[in-house]
Amino acid sequence: MEKELKINSYDGRSDGSLKEKLWVLIPVVLLVGLLSTLVYNHYAEFTWTGFVGGFNQEFLVFFAIGVFAQLVDGTLGMGYGATSTSFLLAYGVPPVISSTAVHVSEMFTTGASALSHHKFGNINKKLVKHLLIPGVLGSITGAYLLSDVINGDIIKPFIAVYMIVLAIIIIRKALAKTIVKKKTKKLGYLATFGGFMDSVGGGGWGPIVTSTLLGRGRNPRYTIGSVNAAEFAVSFASGITFMLFGGIHGWQVIFGLILGGVIAAPLGAYLINKIKRKPMMIAVGILIILLSLKTLSKLL
Repeated sequence: MEKELKINSYDGRSDGSLKEKLWVLIPVVLLVGLLSTLVYNHYAEFTWTGFVGGFNQEFLVFFAIGVFAQLVDGTLGMGYGATSTSFLLAYGVPPVISSTAVHVSEMFTTGASALSHHKFGNINKKLVKHLLIPGVLGSITGAYLLSDVINGDIIKPFIAVYMIVLAIIIIRKALAKTIVKKKTKKLGYLATFGGFMDSVGGGGWGPIVTSTLLGRGRNPRYTIGSVNAAEFAVSFASGITFMLFGGIHGWQVIFGLILGGVIAAPLGAYLINKIKRKPMMIAVGILIILLSLKTLSKLL
């Protein structure tokens, strides 16, 4: 009897260990597969001269945007898309290229972020499972519409206005007083809407999903870690959709964002409990508003 209990206990530990490994293996395998596919399909577009020439002042700008946006996202659980898209639009990058670049880069940065949050024990796996499929479906729908249906030039001012709305949401959440914990209902609808708006607007998963969950009184550490982990699947789905229907453009933007974001991801996950959220949320919100107003001023 005792022997049987030991065997069952060992099997349970083995099963638990396998599930733990899958949380790391799946993102790693997907990222390696994606990188291999990109190299195989697009290697002809690159030359050594072009590669070296790409490391110029513009690349450093995109790299800096990637670092800053990932630090914001990793510590606040929101803001990568909103921050990077606002900077890119203000810098003059077209909406389709900026949204594609943000989501293709997010396939790597959110993967690195998810692995980092897993390492620091910041993930509630049950919450991730509730957000995953609805978020993916919403992001695929939004990415398809932006790639194949919606005119990027027409939607550009609307995206800038949307970014201002996201910034106001971030600031409002920062200024909220004592939050009473409430049960979160209809997580699927929340994730679908967040995924859709994230793809169309170039950001919004964090401000919509994370801010709603935090506003319901959920634990910031596990909410941010879990939403970041789910965001990997959402970004992966939208990035693949952009590739299939719109192709990949703006390699310099993509590489700059990826390199900056991957480098900053572990630092963001580490700093999640080390910084004061309220002043940073307000500062990020104000920055996004200023960048979006600059974009609107160019269009009007």
